[in-house]
Amino acid sequence: MKKVLITGANKSIGFETARQLLQQGHFVYLGSRDLENGQAAVQQLKAEGLNHVEAIQIDVSDSDSVRAARMDIGGKTESLDVLINNAGISGGMPQKALEAGVDQYRKVFETNVFGVVRVTQAFIDLLRNSPEPRIVNVSSSQGSLTVAADPSSFYYDHKGAVYQPSKSALNMYTIALAYELRGTPFKVNAVDPGFVATDFNNHRGTGTVQEAGARIARYAMLDENGPTGKFVSEEYNPETGDIPW
Repeated sequence: MKKVLITGANKSIGFETARQLLQQGHFVYLGSRDLENGQAAVQQLKAEGLNHVEAIQIDVSDSDSVRAARMDIGGKTESLDVLINNAGISGGMPQKALEAGVDQYRKVFETNVFGVVRVTQAFIDLLRNSPEPRIVNVSSSQGSLTVAADPSSFYYDHKGAVYQPSKSALNMYTIALAYELRGTPFKVNAVDPGFVATDFNNHRGTGTVQEAGARIARYAMLDENGPTGKFVSEEYNPETGDIPW
């Protein structure tokens, strides 16, 4: 049974991704910043008959919390097959380039970028012990420089001067990580779940968590012929998932 860690998985897209991977026969470590919320999510999944799941307290913005989560999971298993870096924050609105303070940028990057680095580096040894390790960084089409600069883009007038750069930085980290792990069994990709109706955007999204979870789960379950070092958005390009960086 393959083992998966999903950060920020006690609700919304992370929770639905956990559900779908459990339905596919995986064991899921359900990461949650608040352990009680994580345990409540686990109980909900178990009530659905999905029993191979355990809550793990992990705050990706806190190095001590990440280390503790690594020790906790490392005491239960010698390998991890999939890491899904899902935890993220928007930083609130509005986000004006001339008004957003450095502290606002720092808070968002602490979770959306540095948090991914912390978790990936902390769990890379367990991932290396898997015969088919997969890393999925949950990104956004909003992180595409090309799309953001295109006046014909549907979201052109929706600018987030804090959130968007954080996802652009995450995409670059994904490229660097995939490059360093080239020639190994690793598959490392950045996946846009789409504009999904969740608490994250006050339910203004047009997509469903079921669609988003399926997009992420698909890249968590890539076979040996699957891509690596890709940025994909099925919302942007339903046929191929290709989206410009």
